[in-house]
Amino acid sequence: MRQFLAIASNAFMELVRQPIYLLLMTSSACFSVFLAVVPYFGFGDDPKLVKDSTLAVTLLSGLLTSVLCAAASVGQEIRSGTALTVLAKPVSRTTFILAKYVGLAATLLLITYTNMVATLLASRMAFDAYGNADTVGFSIYMASVALAFAVGGFSNFFLRRTFVSDAAFAFVVLTTAALWVVAQFTVVDRAFDGAAHIDWRVVPAGVLILFALWILAGLALACSTRLEVIPSLAVCTAVFLLGLMTDYLFKGAADAGVWWAKIGYAVMPNWQQFWLADALEDKKSIPWAYVIKAAGYLVTYVCAALALALALFEDRELS
Repeated sequence: MRQFLAIASNAFMELVRQPIYLLLMTSSACFSVFLAVVPYFGFGDDPKLVKDSTLAVTLLSGLLTSVLCAAASVGQEIRSGTALTVLAKPVSRTTFILAKYVGLAATLLLITYTNMVATLLASRMAFDAYGNADTVGFSIYMASVALAFAVGGFSNFFLRRTFVSDAAFAFVVLTTAALWVVAQFTVVDRAFDGAAHIDWRVVPAGVLILFALWILAGLALACSTRLEVIPSLAVCTAVFLLGLMTDYLFKGAADAGVWWAKIGYAVMPNWQQFWLADALEDKKSIPWAYVIKAAGYLVTYVCAALALALALFEDRELS
């Protein structure tokens, strides 16, 4: 267990230190908040457009993060010989792969959290054609982003610490503080809903997106045991697009008893089970009972993806 935790924590810290991770984290979160200060003239549906867009940004940034981090965590270590050095010690390949997945899942949890903080802030800042942009909230959030980079620069220059990881952790803390400050100390009136408030209904939607990203992480990890970054990204993107069309491609034939459709419907992940942004219309909400049910689907598919990763990694030549 100590070896497992050591590999998982090292994998997590190595991924957080990747410059691309900080870039994806900050750019996706800042873009989500920026979407809330743009006028859409959506005939009263502006808040819904903002929430749908920010959730989509969370999903797409997580897709890129899962593939790039999986390639850096496993593929790069195989090519550099680091994996061979670790496995030369009394560490099994199963422990190595499972620990790497835990580290990758933790990085996805962190970036999804920052994107959800941005989504919650954007849900409060959204305005229709009769309102004005919340420039105060936007300024407070961007000031927290700049302060996070300043903290990373200070620790790097004076304390000789890693800039990327310190900036990433400071970004998590300071953007959370910015959300709290905006919610507690600023007041904005909205023509469509009175005083502006945070729409907490997006939280279960964000949890479901995190579940989808954890499944993608398992698939990306399996791909990274054999493929380079670009082929892994291509395979994961293809699986993602096909998974969006699972109901259209397989469900009808599977219900009719066609054997190949049943296999395809069981094997291909159905991302529609995790994308429920439309369920937030008309003051509706996503029940937590459904989230718990989706967690069972998550566990089943992650176990299958990790079993595939272990099978591909078992006879992988590392020398």
